[in-house]
Amino acid sequence: MTSPTVTAIILTMNEEQHLRRALQSAMPHCCEVIVVDSGSTDGTEAIARELGARWHINPWINYATQFNHGVDLAGETSDWILRLDADEVLDGDWYSRFCALVAHKPETTGIALRRMMTFRGKAIRHGLAQTWQLRLFRSGRGRCEARWMDEHIVVDGPVEQLPVQLLDDNLNDLKWWTQKHLGYADREAVDLLLSEERAATVAPAQAGAMTGQARLKRWLKIKVYARLPIGLRALLFFVLRYVFALGFLDGLRGFQFHFLQGFWYRMYTDIRLDEIRNLQAAENLPLEEAIRRVTGLEVPLQHVLAKDPENGG
Repeated sequence: MTSPTVTAIILTMNEEQHLRRALQSAMPHCCEVIVVDSGSTDGTEAIARELGARWHINPWINYATQFNHGVDLAGETSDWILRLDADEVLDGDWYSRFCALVAHKPETTGIALRRMMTFRGKAIRHGLAQTWQLRLFRSGRGRCEARWMDEHIVVDGPVEQLPVQLLDDNLNDLKWWTQKHLGYADREAVDLLLSEERAATVAPAQAGAMTGQARLKRWLKIKVYARLPIGLRALLFFVLRYVFALGFLDGLRGFQFHFLQGFWYRMYTDIRLDEIRNLQAAENLPLEEAIRRVTGLEVPLQHVLAKDPENGG
């Protein structure tokens, strides 16, 4: 039986200190690696070309549109597509275990890998930090949701879990981490507002399969978290992660991570959300205009709703 072929897609923006690791973990087992860059000014392009990746530049809108552009570039020239971030590294035996799973369960359409992350050089093992993420899917059978944050791959068939570690090991400092999360917060606020708009204007439709964990997370975010009072929900989320999900077992470095990612980031997001709503109400603005003036993000509301997988787009 012929082994399945895989095309990897990696999105980059000034990733010279990470890209080599990611490419070296994927390229030995991929027939092609496509690097979709949004305007790097460091050595990212040189590393990609040196290691034989296919280089393509595309202006950034959000993660979903950028990744789906990579999917379109890949086409169906390989059997499977792998989503890999530039700061991630795969287990060395990922491909052999992937092949074994596909041979045993040939109906599988998507495969979730076990993602673990580090913070300031320390592995974070508790507090809901380890997740299952759908990262491998059959060509032509999946796409990334048209969301501004917390986007997932959705596929049109069965999803299996493969206990291969996908390590998110970012080497940047805390200032970089903080600035990244400031941008995430604006996107998260936009996504929460769009979720409210979808609920008010359209009936959701299931467009494809995600992992069970992703479906549960989405349900909790929309049906529980979004309905809690702003501010209080950030505190409750931190308590859930740090106390009930045993985040305190990660020690001092873990406390720093869970406080920043589980409380500070969520509180900042809620404040940005409040700023958008207040401006919209005070000046009677369309939602997309209020979003643009507060965050600088251009969000064509009707286009986003029409193409969102939750709405059958």
